[in-house]
Amino acid sequence: MKVLIDNGHGKETAGKRSPDGKLREYAWAREMADMVVNGLRAKGIDAERIVPEESDVSLSARVKRVNAICKKMKYTGVLLVSIHVNAAASDSKWHDARGWQVCVSLNASQKSKVLANALFGAASRVGFKMRPYAATVNYWKQNLAICRDTLCPAVLTENLFQDNKQDVDYLLTEEGKKAIAKLHVDGICKYISMQ
Repeated sequence: MKVLIDNGHGKETAGKRSPDGKLREYAWAREMADMVVNGLRAKGIDAERIVPEESDVSLSARVKRVNAICKKMKYTGVLLVSIHVNAAASDSKWHDARGWQVCVSLNASQKSKVLANALFGAASRVGFKMRPYAATVNYWKQNLAICRDTLCPAVLTENLFQDNKQDVDYLLTEEGKKAIAKLHVDGICKYISMQ
């Protein structure tokens, strides 16, 4: 299995930071992506970041990178997880929204949904406030290009809120970083074990 990790936005992306500027999504997501990749490799799983750059890489370019790997792997044995931090608004103010959620595209494959459920289960075991779509559906369906246009099972995780003070304080701790990385590794490993 080839695991691709997308670390989302670049340093030029407007907004995408906590109101106090302590958490910048591009930097946090890259650190998290490295931790997830290293955690998977420690378990013998082939994993890599698709965006080693710190600058913005367009969605279309990221999709092309993923699809090139899918083609090389003959469209089997590849999955993608895009790591992000959620926001309740874009007004640079603190808000009360909290929690962890996972998203799939509107055209999600059954394998994408299985991957989303595996990650949701791993996150719920950490003890986070969870943000399921509904009582019987763990994942949100959204029109996300990184999931919609890639040729493999793909999900996007929203790891707490960058405009919630408690979430930001936790995300910046070693404990928080390790918990988020571990849930991704555990969820991906669970998915792989089910294939």
